[in-house]
Amino acid sequence: MAENMEMELNEEEEAAEQYITLTDDDGNDVSFEILGTTEYKDRLFAVLLPFEDEEGDEVVILEMLPTENDDEFDFVSVDDDSLLGEVFEVFKKEYDGEYDFQ
Repeated sequence: MAENMEMELNEEEEAAEQYITLTDDDGNDVSFEILGTTEYKDRLFAVLLPFEDEEGDEVVILEMLPTENDDEFDFVSVDDDSLLGEVFEVFKKEYDGEYDFQ
């Protein structure tokens, strides 16, 4: 599934893609740094760091669902704590050396 969604970005576009602002269920805008994406069990997940997290120790993992526009995704919360843990473990392996996981 992820193979169909990969896009080649030049360096300028890639830098612009590292941040995102999403609107929560209460209508509040929340900004995140995109740490990376991970494919797990044929599903695509984004691992995000909220700007408000001054300690930098909590990430948010959202599933990325394709929309009718090939360049856009819907970011959907995941309620399964077990799945979130599994996705985060895969992410840590894929990004080992890029981030300091404790």
